[in-house]
Amino acid sequence: MKQKIKARKELLRIIKDLRAKGKRIVFTNGCFDLLHIGHIRYLEEARALGDFLIVGVNSDSSVRKLKGPQRPVLPEEERAEILSGLGCVDYITLFDEIDPLKLITSLHPHILVKGGDWTKEQTVGKEVVERSGGEVVIIPFVKGASTSNLIETILGRYEKRT
Repeated sequence: MKQKIKARKELLRIIKDLRAKGKRIVFTNGCFDLLHIGHIRYLEEARALGDFLIVGVNSDSSVRKLKGPQRPVLPEEERAEILSGLGCVDYITLFDEIDPLKLITSLHPHILVKGGDWTKEQTVGKEVVERSGGEVVIIPFVKGASTSNLIETILGRYEKRT
């Protein structure tokens, strides 16, 4: 499944071919640290919106800038490989920037997807996608499903044992 993980240049060539064949490209991004049911449902719904789902994964340095020095729990290579095992994910690429604007600008997906903790107006890349005739889709958040909640549950359970 590692063959789903692509460098940006290679992914651009793949997308060019897919577009030439009339395929609809869906893009989403995130840290995907400690994959949980919310991630799975979100990615499955995102994939159903088009022909190919590309997932931009924040690099370790990017996650630390966003989430703090304790994160990510899993290194970028593992997070990408775990995602590559999902049938709904077609391609994965890592990005170092704090937000995916540069990546979205280069990929020009037909559909940009974010989770329900975002609004369309807050979605980075909205203008780029809509300007080229694409759309932004917000998928409802799965209540209680978050990596932060999962970490807190684990810590709480193990703290009680000591």
